[in-house]
Amino acid sequence: MSALFEENAFIIAAADRDDCVVVDPGLEPDKIIAEVHALGRTPAAILNTHGHADHIAGNAALKAEWPDIPLVIGRGDAAKLTDATANLSAGFGLPVTSPPADRQVDEGDVLEIAGVAWTVWDTPGHSSGHVAFVALELQPHLVLGGDVLFAGSIGRSDFPDSDSAALFASIREKLFSLPDDAIVLAGHGPATTIGREKRTNPFVGERR
Repeated sequence: MSALFEENAFIIAAADRDDCVVVDPGLEPDKIIAEVHALGRTPAAILNTHGHADHIAGNAALKAEWPDIPLVIGRGDAAKLTDATANLSAGFGLPVTSPPADRQVDEGDVLEIAGVAWTVWDTPGHSSGHVAFVALELQPHLVLGGDVLFAGSIGRSDFPDSDSAALFASIREKLFSLPDDAIVLAGHGPATTIGREKRTNPFVGERR
């Protein structure tokens, strides 16, 4: 987790494998690299749910450590990787860029990485090219959700390419189509489940 933005980065690994996937490496890549080595794993890919700086700042360091690992992001946000204005870091006075994507993904693509099949879902709203990576073969399903749905909250929609209507649609029409026990690993804050957010989320839940 980045102390500045409290952004969550994840290392996902199957118990019976020696590889892993790194999700949204933020502003403290040294900690991520050290943890991957401590686990005795080798990254098979870096997945970026979107291109905002707090989710991509560690890409360069991980690519320097493991040059052959592919960097994957949704097609609509790929340009943010190399543009400090578009990824919002320039506005904070801390311009951040990333290596370009090795693969740009689209809705419905399935990535077989580190023993898990991740289906790409377009989930725009927080950013125009935001995607979620959903492990539909796992029980319960696992969602790498980025900055769309949080425990008790939702992603911001006041950035230049944000869209509040699209954000609500991404949650209600896509994420809420998953079973209630599906686990959401969000870009900020604790993990949650689809059922919990349907029942209690003050922005998109049943009581809204």
